Amino acid sequence: MNDPFEFLRQQELKTEKEARRLKLRTQVLMALFCGILLVFFGVLFQLQIVNGESYLPTVIHRTTTERERVDSVRGEISDRYGRLLVTNTMSYHVELKMGDMGDRRNEIISSLLALCREEGVEWAENLPISQTAPWTYTKENPLCYEREKEDGGTELKPTYLGSLAQKRGWVEDPLTETPDAETLFTAMCLDFGLIGEGEAPDASDREVAGVLYALYLRAESVYYLDYIFADDVDISFISKVKERGLDGVVFKTDTARKTLTSYAAHVLGTVGAIQDGEQDYYTDLGYPLDAMVGRSGVEQAFESWLHGTSGTRLIVKGEDGIIEGESWADDQPPEAGGNVYLTLDMALQTTTENLLSQFESGLEEQGGAAAVVLDMTGGVLAMASYPEFSVSQLNRATQGLYAPGSTYKMVTATAALTEGVITTRDTYYCSGLYTYYPDIRPRCAVYPGRHGTENVTKAITDSCNVFFFDVGRRLGISKLADYTALFGLGEYTGIEIDEKKGRVAGPETSKALGQTWYDGNTLNAAIGQDNHQFTPLQIANYVATLVNGGTRYQAHLLKEVRSADNSQVLYEYEPNALSTIDIAPQHLAAIKQGMLDLAENGKVSPYFKDLPVKVGCKTGTAEVGSSTANAVFVCFAPYDDPQVAICLVAEKGASGSKLAEMCSGILRQYFSTGSSLDDASPENTLIR
Repeated sequence: MNDPFEFLRQQELKTEKEARRLKLRTQVLMALFCGILLVFFGVLFQLQIVNGESYLPTVIHRTTTERERVDSVRGEISDRYGRLLVTNTMSYHVELKMGDMGDRRNEIISSLLALCREEGVEWAENLPISQTAPWTYTKENPLCYEREKEDGGTELKPTYLGSLAQKRGWVEDPLTETPDAETLFTAMCLDFGLIGEGEAPDASDREVAGVLYALYLRAESVYYLDYIFADDVDISFISKVKERGLDGVVFKTDTARKTLTSYAAHVLGTVGAIQDGEQDYYTDLGYPLDAMVGRSGVEQAFESWLHGTSGTRLIVKGEDGIIEGESWADDQPPEAGGNVYLTLDMALQTTTENLLSQFESGLEEQGGAAAVVLDMTGGVLAMASYPEFSVSQLNRATQGLYAPGSTYKMVTATAALTEGVITTRDTYYCSGLYTYYPDIRPRCAVYPGRHGTENVTKAITDSCNVFFFDVGRRLGISKLADYTALFGLGEYTGIEIDEKKGRVAGPETSKALGQTWYDGNTLNAAIGQDNHQFTPLQIANYVATLVNGGTRYQAHLLKEVRSADNSQVLYEYEPNALSTIDIAPQHLAAIKQGMLDLAENGKVSPYFKDLPVKVGCKTGTAEVGSSTANAVFVCFAPYDDPQVAICLVAEKGASGSKLAEMCSGILRQYFSTGSSLDDASPENTLIR
């Protein structure tokens, strides 16, 4: 009989053998692993400890990362048809980096200055000491500069010169004390290593010292920008500098604004540097302090669209100075500004300015002048101001204030008809004098003649003062002022560039001017005189409001904004209605008929008879003295479906009828090209 426990004993023996076998394998593997570790640590010891110095240059590679601001390119400005008006040109400027010059600093600067003299390159510096001996100060407080404080206001801080004078013990307070200029300048040159003890500085030392002073000054204050040593240098100069191996002399590209037309200067405006007191505002917007920003005109008005966004380039350099890689900080390269398209038609603008100049040159006594051409929704098609030669001149189209004269009579007519003071059939007899008031008898323009019986249409054609004296008296100054405001006269038009508000005649205005208001003043107000003062833009917009049926739109110069490559429309202007006047169709027809009759049968009719469209117009003569008057002229066309409204003003221009010829020239230009010219399709724009 078999032993029942034999099987169990055999199993135990088998298990023990396997355990011994596993233990042996584990021990072998551990020994092998320890051996490998010993070899590894031996190799590391050999490389790092025994032979470490010989391998050090090859295993350690030091790099540095420099940050370089890359400015955005300012957007371009075009007219409504894509004609380019303002663009950018590339130029080079020179910056100096003192840290890269090393021990050769003075030698490098001296060589650079010698090359500048050879090539006729002017450089910038502001050391307040004369250029030649005897050395004298060139500013009142040479040891200080003005710095803006964090809590507002400004404070004086010592410059390098002030600190040097204090260090030498020559002054206790450099803000109030000033040592002798020659003593201080000699110490400065000694401190800069330009001269030795006992030597006197010469003119060449003064040149180098001026550059060093500019570098140190910018190192002292965050409000000073990078030192732009020289602007707009040419390739020849750059090549010669590089040939001489002048370390620390860096050339960078600039974009300069270039205006491609001599017209519309008042509208396009200018760009310029950020001014004192504006730093915080532009810094909050992310602008670098040396950015060029819009200072006037549409350059200023559309700054947010035009400017773009700067980027920061990260440049990785090895120890040998060779560039090993570049990238953009925050993965944000510079973004170019948007391209702004204006409502202007430059062909019409050119014609308008030329005609305005020709008109003024034909006057015996020349003054200022202005012209505005609007579409029916407030878009400015042309805006001219004379004299036009300088953007520093007043833009009379938006800032000149003038009495409208008889061009205002349509306001009086609209108010009286709408308020029921008169109807289109009512008449008034013009005897040449208005006799309602026994003590004042204002005259009509034809006195000692008379117009006879006048209704509102004929009174507009004849420009009958007597008719409108009576209508204005019955209407009252309060209602007249209400309708004046509804038409936007004496109100801001909302245009994007600088404009003046003007004023409306009335008791409050007279009081503000220190004058007494009488009931009789209403008579003059009703014919566009008294204290009425409006801009040509306001007058043009009032005419557009009248003939479009009573909707006053905000005046505007912006048509749209496109991306830098013109592939996308970023913004498109939508007409903005500011107010409406409920003008009955029969009332508007009666007023327009009076303007049509003047253009077709009045004394200005010869100028409009050959135009391809019918025109409605109104002349005005605004007295500005006992023997001087401004000429005002307004018109609209085509008569049946108005597209444009025009206002012309000429200071000392006698009567408004003299402007009719100029107006016909503007209309001829517009209707020969403007109404049929399709928008140009700029590059990279999909044709729809």
